[in-house]
Amino acid sequence: MEKKKRSFRSGLLYGSVMMLLIIFIGSGIYESISTHFQQSNELTQIVNDKEMKQKLKLLGQLIDEQYLYSDQVTKEQVEDGIYKGFAEAMGDPYTVYYDKKETKELFESTSGEFSGIGALLSLELKTGLVRINKVYEDSPAQKAGLQEGDIIYQVDDHEFVSGDLSELVSWVKGEEGTDVVIKVYRGEEMAKKEFTVTREKIEAITVNSTMLEDQIGYLVISEFDVVTYEQFKTELEKLEQQGMKGLIIDLRANPGGMLDVTVNMLKEILPEGVIVSTKDKNGKKEEFRNSEDHTFDKPLVLLVDENSASASEIFTGAVKDYKIGTIVGKTTYGKGIVQRIMELKDGSSLKITISEYFTPSGECIHKKGIKPDIEVQYQFDPQKDTYDSQMLKAIEVIKEQL
Repeated sequence: MEKKKRSFRSGLLYGSVMMLLIIFIGSGIYESISTHFQQSNELTQIVNDKEMKQKLKLLGQLIDEQYLYSDQVTKEQVEDGIYKGFAEAMGDPYTVYYDKKETKELFESTSGEFSGIGALLSLELKTGLVRINKVYEDSPAQKAGLQEGDIIYQVDDHEFVSGDLSELVSWVKGEEGTDVVIKVYRGEEMAKKEFTVTREKIEAITVNSTMLEDQIGYLVISEFDVVTYEQFKTELEKLEQQGMKGLIIDLRANPGGMLDVTVNMLKEILPEGVIVSTKDKNGKKEEFRNSEDHTFDKPLVLLVDENSASASEIFTGAVKDYKIGTIVGKTTYGKGIVQRIMELKDGSSLKITISEYFTPSGECIHKKGIKPDIEVQYQFDPQKDTYDSQMLKAIEVIKEQL
């Protein structure tokens, strides 16, 4: 049992962690709507500028005449490149144009449902190896025989030496019902094993929990997707039923997610009042409130770090402002703006920054982040599988309040 607990904690706390077939779309808070462009002001005039159109035509002629590989470029590639450049010209890393394929992946990633194998992977920073940290119950990975601790070195014909975890994930993802061959090293003897896994529709696991010593609940939220709210309620209830006396919520490396999901989760633990507010370019303000008192009345600690961003910061800011918990770790990322995803007629989309957000006390944390109540530098001893300086401090804070 203890071995399982260590594996769970190390798998979620250390290194780069990714659920198979989650397409990482960057830290953010998203509102999703389906719309079409209408006539606007200055930017529309720029696009319609005669000189600009003439210059674009000239560039096309020069490329046709001189570019060595012009016959390999499609009309769709050129169009998408222009649209992407237009969005990039805003100078905002969170305003992005997505082509049809990217848009499909974008909406899949926030829906929390994927065609995958049902395993949690981590990239070990020291070795560069990709290890399976968790195989979910009744998942394609479990049915095929993959196990926690397996090290993936090849997917189909793609060999993985070291590097980008998202690249390996892209090899594994695919159509529901299709097969993927995964080769792994297993055990201390590094025995080579090969498994054929049939991809299925699975629900992403964005919330995990376990009970630590002294009845301290430990809950990890990896991101805020559509499925996260229900998973949060389920895991919180499990801990309550096990006699939880205090709770640690781990938001480290959580890049953010959906605004409404985050608000709904906070309603489960906050008193009545403002949860977060936003203000757009025209000064229009909107408040998201909790209409009932659901104050969490047990010792609570939030673990955060430099990669806790956006929706994670809304969660952290609300807990801090209402003083219902202690923030432990490092100053958060500092992304205090909201994006909206606008789906276009042709299946492409534009993700665009539409507003700033403010914590319950009215603070805008954009480019500043949220300072923890107790600052702790992350330290990890590879010789001690469960050693984590920030985690140990969180446990200490909870114990002091029990």
